[in-house]
Amino acid sequence: MKENKLILMQKKIDKMDKIIHELIHKLIQVDQMSKGTLTAFQLHIGESKWKELVEDLKKLETEPEKKFETDVE
Repeated sequence: MKENKLILMQKKIDKMDKIIHELIHKLIQVDQMSKGTLTAFQLHIGESKWKELVEDLKKLETEPEKKFETDVE
């Protein structure tokens, strides 16, 4: 009985290992695709417009967070 449980556990571990490797592979693909998309966007809009967008994002990042008011009378 115990040997059967060990064999089942080993099979489950092997399946989980395979799934984890597949997930890592998919994450790498998504990372590469997102980097490629960003590069294509940068090339499409041009260097000056890209720098403008980066500066705008930096400004948004430094602004204090605005809270949404839910008090409606």
